[in-house]
Amino acid sequence: MTGHGGADDDVTSNDVDGDDVGPGGARLTVEFCGEEYDVAVGESFTIGREGDLVVDEDNPYLHRQLVDLRHEGGFWWITNVGTRLSLTVTGEAGTLQSVVGPGSQVPVVLPDLAVLFTAGETTYEVNVHSAAPTFVVSPHQELDQPPGDHTLGAVELTPTQFRLILALAEGSLRRAGTGISELPSNAKAAERLGWPITTFNRKLDNVCDKFSAAGVKGLRGGAGKLATNRRARLVEYAVAARIVRPEHLQILDEPEAGS
Repeated sequence: MTGHGGADDDVTSNDVDGDDVGPGGARLTVEFCGEEYDVAVGESFTIGREGDLVVDEDNPYLHRQLVDLRHEGGFWWITNVGTRLSLTVTGEAGTLQSVVGPGSQVPVVLPDLAVLFTAGETTYEVNVHSAAPTFVVSPHQELDQPPGDHTLGAVELTPTQFRLILALAEGSLRRAGTGISELPSNAKAAERLGWPITTFNRKLDNVCDKFSAAGVKGLRGGAGKLATNRRARLVEYAVAARIVRPEHLQILDEPEAGS
């Protein structure tokens, strides 16, 4: 499990022992596309092309069962039971981000978590709510940053790099809680930006190199090669870490600096 913590909020212990909470208090709620499902201690809940929550039965790239939720050892756990796809688990306001590979798991320690995964060209978001979280979040005031001054750790994005990520993430940012979004092709994203495809591909390489060098997993393949699903991983990371947010989308309709 790889974690990338956010810096905008404090996460403090709530001193809750899951084993001391009654079945009602420790209940987990799963939300997808406006539908809610309650999961009690002693039950398991599966998500995939088949299972307790069917997110998309027609997507052949999606595992029959990808996510398993269950309560063990005083915690609720999100387990990746797939063999190929990874999960991105993020906390509210960018307080937590973990990449959960096949066979790995992460505990539900915050009141609200989002589980994102991409199969083919489609990204899915499932929200998980805990009635008895181990930690609570104390929000700090979020400072506005002008476009072109976006920094995450050692990663600083130029205005054009930021626009590139926005173009790829536009569908995810506009989904408004629908839970499903389509990832645009490089050609479609380049057209949205008004760039030649060669320019888009070169800038995408540079952006992926930047985040990969900063420790973001899934943007490069083996032996120095770029990962085939790097666009999906880049969008998952940027949205989950709140590098791009819905209020930034207006930038796509503004004239590009220098044009």
